[in-house]
Amino acid sequence: MRLFGLIGYPLSHSFSKKYFTEKFEKEGILNCRYELFPLESIEKFPELVKIQPDLAGLNVTIPYKELVIPFLDELDEAAEAVGAVNTIRKKDGKLKGFNTDIYGFEQSLVNLLDTRDHKPEKALVLGTGGAAKAVIYVLKKLNIDSHTVSRHAGKGYFTYDDLNDHIIGEHRLIINTTPLGMSPNINNLPLIPYPSLGPEHFLFDLVYNPAITAFLAKGKNAGAAISNGLEMLYLQAEKAWDIWNP
Repeated sequence: MRLFGLIGYPLSHSFSKKYFTEKFEKEGILNCRYELFPLESIEKFPELVKIQPDLAGLNVTIPYKELVIPFLDELDEAAEAVGAVNTIRKKDGKLKGFNTDIYGFEQSLVNLLDTRDHKPEKALVLGTGGAAKAVIYVLKKLNIDSHTVSRHAGKGYFTYDDLNDHIIGEHRLIINTTPLGMSPNINNLPLIPYPSLGPEHFLFDLVYNPAITAFLAKGKNAGAAISNGLEMLYLQAEKAWDIWNP
């Protein structure tokens, strides 16, 4: 029995187990199972690997996409460039990290941008974690200038207090990479000046549970094009499966 799973904390919001369990059943994939492994601390990661001898691969979510790297034996080129890992392959006792968020986000973002005739030249990336790094990597590839928004002042960052009508007007693509609005805390949302949004904007939320977050609802009400992270989840999951089964 080959074991796959997801590490992160908490994991009550995740659809990953449901997705892979249904995939195994639908495609007749035998001798495979997928489990959730909520780790309160990344320091518990080596013990998890040790006590699960059938482990063949893992997905990684908040807050461990960067913190897991020191525990791995190797990184692929993209994961090393981004500095974040969301997929791990165990082969011959070695752990190698990959980043399939890059693929999933790029494909899903292009689909969102194709829904409108105009294209954004600048983007705001809300958050500074591992998912944000993958997002920034993709935006650079697509020639979209990006600025990061953080709760804390830092070199090259906007803070939420810095945001105003002018900045929102210039940055017509806004991507939430934080867990704000994720179930069960569905009323939470990033504190940006929502009255400055309009039909020329695109809002992308990496959160997919609920389907319409408070952040996306504000964008929809303003006429913006919106997308949640569900398609991205499916795309990156399939890419992870390809990595686990070369």
